[in-house]
Amino acid sequence: MAASYHTHSNSFPTRSHPQVLEVEEHLRRLRSSQAASTSSLGHELKGLQDLHDSVEKILQLPLLQLPLVQQALARDHQKKWVDELLNGSFKILDVCSTAQNVLLQMKESALGLQSVLRRRRGDETELTSEIQKYLASRKAMRKAINKTLGNLKGLENECSSSINEEHVSVLKEVEAVTLATFEYLLSFISGSRTPSKLSRFALLTKLIRPKRIACQEDQTEMNEFEKVDAALSTVVGHKTIKSDNIIYMQNQLKEMESSIQDLEEGLESLSRRLIKARVPLLNILTN
Repeated sequence: MAASYHTHSNSFPTRSHPQVLEVEEHLRRLRSSQAASTSSLGHELKGLQDLHDSVEKILQLPLLQLPLVQQALARDHQKKWVDELLNGSFKILDVCSTAQNVLLQMKESALGLQSVLRRRRGDETELTSEIQKYLASRKAMRKAINKTLGNLKGLENECSSSINEEHVSVLKEVEAVTLATFEYLLSFISGSRTPSKLSRFALLTKLIRPKRIACQEDQTEMNEFEKVDAALSTVVGHKTIKSDNIIYMQNQLKEMESSIQDLEEGLESLSRRLIKARVPLLNILTN
């Protein structure tokens, strides 16, 4: 479709506008990506940052580069679209904040457990109590995450049905892809599955004979959060916890803490971009 730039147009920038094409390219990459690890999930968060940077550029196109997004959104009968987009961006920020809080709680729980593991001197009581406390906090966290995931399903339905106007709908596509990424992120953190009998057997074998690689295929399918859950669940109930088991749990916790740090940095950077992208929409309402 050829772009039209006459100064009296009130339409959204056409799909051939360079900035719109840039947004659509980011959308295509995010839709086709399949995050299976913390590093790939971090890459998706970086992709979201780039996507929302591009959205901000679209919303701030100067007056000389008509047709403008602002013009299409500023028309009186389309102010409801601005309200809808602002409401959507607020909900995305809320989900982002939820993910950040979950990671903070995870980090604090992991640090507390690491502290007990480091100072343990033969007494199993304190360690067992701390492990049970960690697992209980994970259970409560999963419940809260599942509630958020349920709310996200409703938000995704709103994205697909609210705005049908072709050019404005690209912003709703951005919203939908962002929500889908957060849905995967929260599922990733919660561990969408409880450690199965097979995965527990794999970890138990590794704890008993740590120099051997047992059931490696099953282990590699688990993310860092699931590995910690499975490792801790394996030793709960044992009268004694061997030093090899302690070392293994410490290593798993360190890997998880590193993953949490990476995800926290990605979410913090994304949060700043989400806030910046709201400014042009707020300006449309006030101008």
